[in-house]
Amino acid sequence: MSETRHLFATPFVIDRLQSAEGIGVLKEAILAERARDAAGVQISNLGGWHSNTNMLDWGGEAARALAHKAMMMADEATGHADAGSASEYSWVPEMWANVSGQGHANQYHTHPGSYWSAVAYIDDGYEGVSEGNLGGELQLSDPRMPMVRMTAPKLRLKDQAGIAQKSEPIMRPTTGLIVMFPSWLQHAVRPFHGGGTRISVAINLVPARKHNPDTAQGQ
Repeated sequence: MSETRHLFATPFVIDRLQSAEGIGVLKEAILAERARDAAGVQISNLGGWHSNTNMLDWGGEAARALAHKAMMMADEATGHADAGSASEYSWVPEMWANVSGQGHANQYHTHPGSYWSAVAYIDDGYEGVSEGNLGGELQLSDPRMPMVRMTAPKLRLKDQAGIAQKSEPIMRPTTGLIVMFPSWLQHAVRPFHGGGTRISVAINLVPARKHNPDTAQGQ
């Protein structure tokens, strides 16, 4: 009988923000920045407001705590090629906020130059409504699928449980959820139709080699 090994799995890390107070402080800071800079920037967002990427500066201690949370998640999910060796890399975070209303979305995109990307949901905007037709889901694209779909669009690779994999899995956000995935993974946000205001924070983590004083002195 043949043996199937599942290689090159794509990690998708899920966690929760534990401080309701911290979430509230982040929400206040984001709305204050939107009031200060109503134009924001236009990148992947289709409508809504996208802040500059300097949230670590204007977001205060709560933003720095969130970045630290993402870096801890990255540390747990990242190994070193030399088994047992302490990594010589640390993380340089970049952070921004998105505020979305009805009909707003984000088109498919990646985050070039980063290693990990995370999204934290400060307010899911659903206002407690559980219906599944309100949109706003995070949508991911299987990077292995395009060539397969060009020749046989209905075929799917089976996962370890023997179930056909989805080529575009989705996740419905909830307030306090934080997810992390490799920055090369294409992702989008479906049009949001909730009655509230969707607020999220995106974080890029770029690896940077740690400074080694002993090495520097020897050069």
